[in-house]
Amino acid sequence: MSKAMPMAACAMAGVKQMQSLTLPWPSKDLSPNARVHWTRRSKAVKQARGYAEVMARRAGWSGLSLPVEGRLDLWISFYPPTRCLPDDDNMLARFKPYRDGIADALGIDDRRFVSHPLIEDEVRHAGQVVITITGITQQASNGGPRLHAHPAF
Repeated sequence: MSKAMPMAACAMAGVKQMQSLTLPWPSKDLSPNARVHWTRRSKAVKQARGYAEVMARRAGWSGLSLPVEGRLDLWISFYPPTRCLPDDDNMLARFKPYRDGIADALGIDDRRFVSHPLIEDEVRHAGQVVITITGITQQASNGGPRLHAHPAF
């Protein structure tokens, strides 16, 4: 289901889909519910952000030619390590350092991302997060979002 949503959005707008980036399940120390010392949390944030940046660069995302304005749709599929499904708001908070690292690799501010989180039912060993960036979203004249095709996608 997670793959269908980005592809459907791309097909409607005539936007090509970027390749996916797979990252490990975020550390429990990044959870807003975690009761850990601030230095431990800070270390987990730094490690996750750096790892996401390196992996995004290895995937070739740093060489993309992005427009100066517009928002990027960030499709995030969370594949939990167990059948116990986490809350999507908790997972977005745990994902934030990854999001920052991807933005660092792209050379943009992470506020340009429009997040589309999906907690998958499929269990994957050790858990995974699959990220796909699809289109450029800009505000339409009627106030609603619209997708624009861009040659980089």
